[in-house]
Amino acid sequence: MFPVTLSCMIATAIILLSCPLFLEGKQPPHIVFILADDFGWNDVGYHGSEIKTPNLDKLSAKGVRLENYYVQPLCTPSRNQFMTGRYQIHTGMQHQIIWPCQPYCVPLDEKLLPQLMRETGYATHMVGKWHLGMYRKDCLPTRRGFDSYFGYLTGSEDYFSHQRCSHVPLLNVTRCALDLREGEEVATGYTGTYSTQLFTDRVTSIIAKHNSKKPLFLYVALQAVHAPLQVPERYVAPYSFIKDPNRRLYAGMVSAMDEAVGNITLALQETGLWDNTVLVFSTDNGGQTLAGGSNWPLRGRKWSLWEGGVRGVGFVTSPLLKQPGTVSRQLIHISDWLPTLVGLAGGSTDGTKPLDGYNVWNAISKGHASPRLELLHNIDPLYVDIAPCPGSASQGLPVSNAPVRRGGSSFNPWSWSNSGFNVSIHAAIRSMQWKLLTGYPGCDRWFTRPGLENSSRTNSSASVNPLKPVMLFDVEADPEERDEVSDQHPNVVDNLLRRLGHYLQRSQPITFPDDDPRCDPGTGAWGPWE
Repeated sequence: MFPVTLSCMIATAIILLSCPLFLEGKQPPHIVFILADDFGWNDVGYHGSEIKTPNLDKLSAKGVRLENYYVQPLCTPSRNQFMTGRYQIHTGMQHQIIWPCQPYCVPLDEKLLPQLMRETGYATHMVGKWHLGMYRKDCLPTRRGFDSYFGYLTGSEDYFSHQRCSHVPLLNVTRCALDLREGEEVATGYTGTYSTQLFTDRVTSIIAKHNSKKPLFLYVALQAVHAPLQVPERYVAPYSFIKDPNRRLYAGMVSAMDEAVGNITLALQETGLWDNTVLVFSTDNGGQTLAGGSNWPLRGRKWSLWEGGVRGVGFVTSPLLKQPGTVSRQLIHISDWLPTLVGLAGGSTDGTKPLDGYNVWNAISKGHASPRLELLHNIDPLYVDIAPCPGSASQGLPVSNAPVRRGGSSFNPWSWSNSGFNVSIHAAIRSMQWKLLTGYPGCDRWFTRPGLENSSRTNSSASVNPLKPVMLFDVEADPEERDEVSDQHPNVVDNLLRRLGHYLQRSQPITFPDDDPRCDPGTGAWGPWE
């Protein structure tokens, strides 16, 4: 009997140690993940913005603000890595977004976060923007682990009509069709309701109806604050002092989004779920400066690998945190949420493909060191920056044929090291305090701080040195990426190029198919066509 009892005790101890919340006799926590869209670094109140975000400020002040937190520079890649816990190079989705007529989605052999949460006993619900593929029904949220779904399958919808306009190839027409689903069915009857309000109402309804005895996983992927710039006038009125009309509308959209987060939190409190809830707030990428967003003082914007494109606004708030009211500067990435949340749920990731994410709960909750020391931002040999970049040091052109200098001598960038990595490729990697960029990283400006357009400090693009095929920055000391130091640290450069070569050898071929004319929704709605 003794060996059996001992083995049972050992097994029980392992389970308890891996699920620290259970040591306190608590049920698995409810988990609410709120993802904002195109929310810039300088667009939250606690980063010094002129935009008011009282709910985000209050919730984050009582929680843990993640100030060394990274996302991807675009919508689909961030959502892909959140759902899979894997770098986009490992799913073939390292290039751009999924456009409405492209026949692909997150590979169907990938096990997604909601599937893992459901296996652990959670009720799983999603409200908002999917944008992970919808050309066939097997790609839809309800086929990938969610018990219920209400929202958009693509992106860039009108906030009131919920239509998405897109070009249909071969037919050479532009279709504007409804993109709103209730489960797998087209959702009609919501025209005229602002999407931020529409999604918030659905979220609070789910919370109100939820049986508190069953753990809840609720993914809220807001459309806000992505273009088009649309918002009810009452949210814009307080920002009459903002001269830029795009920024003024954007500010109103941020206020509406902040109010939504406050209402979701209030619903959790009123139903008694809050005391056992972990709420995560994150942006999906950096702000789009062409549509009112700001990442000041960070360099770059959405679509770029500069810090302005990939350093994300994020925080965790919960009564379950061990060190609330703190700021974490530990390295955390959006791919870390899958193992972290599944770990909190007491579940297992054994059924997934090899993960690139880490369980960072102890780093967040207890202030421990993050297990993550390295972060691959991306490797995309097909990269093209589709938006103009006025005042750029490179005028938006590739720089792969330009000579660089190392140790005082000119040399060919193709032979920088023995890594064999082609430095004309758009790529970036972070290791400890170092960040290496190759190829053309995307629009490289420091965009003006809102309201200070005439300041020489903020409008500094004219003094930017020409871009190099290989650039190194100490982003701990220089988060604005103003001091390029590859000449001073050749060994660091060589090591990081080898790491890029390592990742490239293990990457999947890019999946980015031509548009399929069968996508044409006609006068109906966007959705599966195969």
